Amino acid sequence: MTLIAILLGTLSAGIGSVWLAALLSFGILSRYTQHMLSLAAGALLATAFMHLLPEAFESQASAHDLFMTLLVGLIFFFLLDKAELWHHGHEHHHADHVHADHAHGHSHSPLPGTWAVLTGDSVHCFGDGVLIASAFMADMRLGVIASLAVLAHEVPHHMGDLMVLKSSPNNRRTALLKVSLAGAVTALGGLLGFWLVDQLRDYLPYFLVVASSSFIYVALADLIPQLQKRLTARETAAQIAWLLAGILLVTQVSGIAHAH
Repeated sequence: MTLIAILLGTLSAGIGSVWLAALLSFGILSRYTQHMLSLAAGALLATAFMHLLPEAFESQASAHDLFMTLLVGLIFFFLLDKAELWHHGHEHHHADHVHADHAHGHSHSPLPGTWAVLTGDSVHCFGDGVLIASAFMADMRLGVIASLAVLAHEVPHHMGDLMVLKSSPNNRRTALLKVSLAGAVTALGGLLGFWLVDQLRDYLPYFLVVASSSFIYVALADLIPQLQKRLTARETAAQIAWLLAGILLVTQVSGIAHAH
């Protein structure tokens, strides 16, 4: 039952986020891109601080060791980021440059690095799958919340990927197919996570803290910096409202899952 839940959670987060990203990138929802960043940041922070960390600290594990794991996790994801395998901020800028080139008539050069984009995306999705599996192994409700948080933060990432791939000689359908395949790698991470956590069940609190460090890092180092632009009071209020909506969404899902 847990394995089925992990597969459903990872596929929903991995592939569902790609299709939602396509709607936001290519469809009528494209004006809500910035709002999605705020929503995702709120969802990630709420999941880490209100669910994953409390669950880990309620275990028999030492608080000192768990905080040390959190610190090491944050540094680890920073190093992965340096290797351009975790966060996708550079792709958004890359996409912007491509659009600027097209606007100035410089569309003759093919876009480099599309395979680097997909490799980075696949590594990130695989990691997300392991994190979702850890959450499901701790508690079904926690797994649902973690899947939702991953889905929320993968949407802005996949939007960057789709814009980069669409700007190269590929058409939209090819771009969507490639990013969907990268998203499907989340399920492979889920399978490995299921096996790994089952073998190392005593270390589950540490897996949950590593998941938290990933969510906190992505929210603070990737999503929020993209929102730190000089805005009007009205735009700032909208940003805060969407951030709070992300927190509320996670809280509501938690309440619904708990009721069942």
